[in-house]
Amino acid sequence: MVPPTSTPPPNPQQIQQFLSSVLSQRGPSSLPYTEDTKWLIRQHLLSLISHYPSLEPRTATFTHNDGRSVNLLQADGTIPMPFQGVTYNIPIMIWLMESYPRHPPVVYVNPTRDMIIKRPHPYVTPSGLVSIPYLQNWIYPSSNLVDLVLNLSSAFARDPPLYSQRRPNPNPNPNQSPNPSINSSMTSSYGQPPPRVAAAAAGYPPSPYGRVQLQQPPQPPPTSQTEDATEVYKRNAVNKLVEMVHGDIIGMRKAREVEMEGLFSAQAVLRRREEEVNKGLKEMQDEKEGLEQQLQVVLMNTDVLDGWIRDNEGKTKNLGKNNVDVDEAFHCVEMLSKQMLDCTAADLAIEDVVYSLDKAVQEGAVPFDQYLRNVRFLSREQFFHRATAAKVRSAKMQAQVASMAARAPHYVT
Repeated sequence: MVPPTSTPPPNPQQIQQFLSSVLSQRGPSSLPYTEDTKWLIRQHLLSLISHYPSLEPRTATFTHNDGRSVNLLQADGTIPMPFQGVTYNIPIMIWLMESYPRHPPVVYVNPTRDMIIKRPHPYVTPSGLVSIPYLQNWIYPSSNLVDLVLNLSSAFARDPPLYSQRRPNPNPNPNQSPNPSINSSMTSSYGQPPPRVAAAAAGYPPSPYGRVQLQQPPQPPPTSQTEDATEVYKRNAVNKLVEMVHGDIIGMRKAREVEMEGLFSAQAVLRRREEEVNKGLKEMQDEKEGLEQQLQVVLMNTDVLDGWIRDNEGKTKNLGKNNVDVDEAFHCVEMLSKQMLDCTAADLAIEDVVYSLDKAVQEGAVPFDQYLRNVRFLSREQFFHRATAAKVRSAKMQAQVASMAARAPHYVT
């Protein structure tokens, strides 16, 4: 970690402007927090400063263990620690990491040159990293910085993390302190009260950190008793209103979060149903296109059958008057059809002859060698008829496709 890069003024209004400015930046210099949490981060820091004015928000560069450096927000200063009836100030540094507030911040004890970290300590590592149950059980969004500092003060009060690094010089007159300001400053600089405070105070120089001071009770201003009561009443009323508003906001936020979860669930269901509807609509469109193609084929076949009926309607009227030859009942309108009819008739006739030869050879009416010669000759002739029929069928199929393609624009229009 390096020294902070910017420090806001201690004025509360200027602190608000500072936070609004750094959290609203865009581009490469913006802080690495998500947009939906920046407002909550600002409220956490403002609430922390209002409860603990000794902490100051600022931006600084934090270096991760893997060497990455990132510009983050931090709260640097002191927190009160009651110990044996006296309140001391413990210097700490609270880093708001990139995932804050969904994940807990990183807290370090920041000892001055006159202090040293107590070893071993249940909550503080030798490097100053703090780990208390509140950080380990951090729950978003209910956990906040104010409660964190309260838990830090409570944990440090049970076991102070800092103590004096230097031993006090002996003082022949321990009951008197030549400089009362030195005594109070040094007493507040220790994480735990040193033994024989009065004797130790005389031998220490003033603390180099001006913010590490003992919290003294506020002295009443030289005003009348009536004005003091009025101010106290106003301050209490304002604090009560702020607490009530804060409680109402928390309740409303929880209610809105529940509503948002329900809306998100409904949105997921609607998206799934939308996908099902789109899939069904696509299937119906495909089926509609298939039915339209079949309808065109049926219309074309109907047209062909109607034409055939019109052409052959006059022939049926003469069937009852004259004897009709079966071979002359059907006439082929084209050469391919006549050739197809002849090849099919010859194929079927050969099939019947071969069947009759099979029966004859089984009954012994035809010698076996004659049967083989006849079957060989008929099979060869049948093969040529079938090959010719296959070629004719292919030619007729091509002609039929060409005819359907020529008629298609008529049915489409």
